[in-house]
Amino acid sequence: MDPHPVLRWPVPRHVAQSIPLASLASLVAIAAFAMALPAPAQTPSEPVVTGDVPMADYLALLQQISPAVHQGAQAYLQAHERRCRRSLSSRELRQAMAEGDGDPLLMAMIRASHLQDGPGLTRLGEQVSCTRKAAR
Repeated sequence: MDPHPVLRWPVPRHVAQSIPLASLASLVAIAAFAMALPAPAQTPSEPVVTGDVPMADYLALLQQISPAVHQGAQAYLQAHERRCRRSLSSRELRQAMAEGDGDPLLMAMIRASHLQDGPGLTRLGEQVSCTRKAAR
């Protein structure tokens, strides 16, 4: 039995190196929550997140799990709305959390929130893309 099962989850290396193990476990819990909601048949390499839960409920869950994840996700949502002139749905946000190692920009924004790097968070917000990238 692996004494560190959390380390086997696909978390970007830059996130794993800078966030304490408890916070890393929180990220894993979020991904598990995103994947636990009803979804059609899927391939192991491409998780599919379907259905929508109210955004307020999802953000409240993120706040309970990790304030840094909550703040990073909110910054990501605000940047997307500002740059793309449309709000993301909770399904889209959950998918950004769950696909592959997670959307690299979202993960970087969570890290910047964890490090309380306001200028970095602002710079990252300027990089939000309005086109959906395929899972890695």
